[in-house]
Amino acid sequence: MNSQEAQYDEVYDLVVVGSGAAGMAAAITASLGGLDVLIIEKASQYGGTSAISGGASWIPNNPKMRAAGMQDSYDSAYIYIETLAGEYFKPELIQTFLEKGPEMVSFFESNTELRFQHRDYSPDYQSDKPGAATGGRTLDAALYDGRELKSHLADLCPPLGDITLFNGLMVNHDDFPHLFNVTRSIKSFWYVTRLLGNHIVSLLRYGRGTRLLFGQALVARLAKTVFDREIPLKLNTGLTDLIEEDGAVTGLVVEHQGQEMRLGARRGVVLASGGFSQSAEKRAARMPHVGGGAEHHTLVRSANIGEAQDAAVKVGAKDISVSANAAFWMPVTLVTDGDETVVPHTNLIDRAKPGVIAVNEEGLRFTNEAISYHNFGEAMIANGLKHAWLICDQTMLKKFGLGAVRPAPIPYKKHLASGYLKHGETIAALASEIGVPANQLSETLEGFNADAAHGIDREFGKGSTAYQRLMGDPGHQPNECLRPLEGPFYAVKLQHGDIGTACGLTANIHGQVLSERGLPIEGLYTCGNEMDSIMGGVYPGGGTTLGPGLTFAYIVGKHAAEQKSKQ
Repeated sequence: MNSQEAQYDEVYDLVVVGSGAAGMAAAITASLGGLDVLIIEKASQYGGTSAISGGASWIPNNPKMRAAGMQDSYDSAYIYIETLAGEYFKPELIQTFLEKGPEMVSFFESNTELRFQHRDYSPDYQSDKPGAATGGRTLDAALYDGRELKSHLADLCPPLGDITLFNGLMVNHDDFPHLFNVTRSIKSFWYVTRLLGNHIVSLLRYGRGTRLLFGQALVARLAKTVFDREIPLKLNTGLTDLIEEDGAVTGLVVEHQGQEMRLGARRGVVLASGGFSQSAEKRAARMPHVGGGAEHHTLVRSANIGEAQDAAVKVGAKDISVSANAAFWMPVTLVTDGDETVVPHTNLIDRAKPGVIAVNEEGLRFTNEAISYHNFGEAMIANGLKHAWLICDQTMLKKFGLGAVRPAPIPYKKHLASGYLKHGETIAALASEIGVPANQLSETLEGFNADAAHGIDREFGKGSTAYQRLMGDPGHQPNECLRPLEGPFYAVKLQHGDIGTACGLTANIHGQVLSERGLPIEGLYTCGNEMDSIMGGVYPGGGTTLGPGLTFAYIVGKHAAEQKSKQ
């Protein structure tokens, strides 16, 4: 250690702030490039928002889909993103993403525990737009056995309760047919019995489920490589300031378990701590509906308040500005847990099902219910809504559930008792329960039902695209998303929410943070939701946050390692 480094408690080549997928991917890439890397995480568990996410990564023209014989191209993906982003299109960043994304997939599959699986049929969210694809671009992390993490499993941030069953059991589309047929098929009965038996053993031995899917699988696979490569990960360690010397970031000040530490970073610092979703002040300043008085409930559980962005701005980074959207929206309903904690619940697919409508406070439909969660959130904001109501009939409720209400035979009386689920034998009775004009709601339903009986929605076109029909009821004809509603009726209250912020630090094609003058700040990188959305705040398909996040993490790690080799 030289005299300059003596001012630090510890010195590394690269320090990564944040232990989500992007942070760990950047650390792994840099480590494989020969750098001595440290990861710090403010929370007491690692994984961040990535660990509670769906775990999908949107990577056009990726090697997994090509190996399966699927066709895609750089040009079609470029046109699709350009069409959606409009005035917020970022050509250089998109070019880099489309070139390096497929390379990233091959790199991680060849050098780490990470394994991807493509979806044969998974239409892009605006599948009617030029350049959209019907499948292959969305990649999932392959199922993972959490026991492979050994003692590190205990520190993995657990999944959200609304994507698990039976106290933490994770299931996917391969499991659902067996779960639904458990009493009608011997094969399904034994399948579910083994599933539950293994889960019970995991609960008894590890205190949690070990069958990891979605974001849990993604983070666990990356974490296995982090620990195998002996990359140190400091939990309970939050960034307070960046240290700048002669115009370059050379270290950072952190609070580690209540004590201040100074960490040196010879080749730089990577900011990947996830944005500002938990900051009420920043939400009010950057989200128009919040500034207008609407409630907003983020699904981000980590204490992301944007301190890394603030620290970057203090050393000359360009201030945060909003493009198409400040965040990636997700309508939510509020559920009271057993300990009386109120938590937001995702409303991912129920809106698209037949027998469902969404209305505003006046009892009027305001958008196509089957559009993506992000686009639905945009519609709530564009229409100036404080909240909305999602209404279904009993047939829909029993078959698919609604919000936190599970499908039959799981009982839903507790949700009626808590007030989460509203009920009315007639539409007028339901209108009274939810406080909307009965005459207007009846008129809305009458018009919707008349069209739905013929499989059309002349007002908003529900069920008019491949993506919407996929999210509906497969096989239901003539339109997978439409059916007249018949009483009794039920409703849940939809609130504004998000799955992560979309405005962050401006960066170049190497992931280097840019100053107000548009020049790279030496030694300062960013990726993940800390970085300004390369999509300009629009959402092309499943995995729009993690796909670019992993890609630019790979780019950042490579660039930092290459800078060392040039020294």
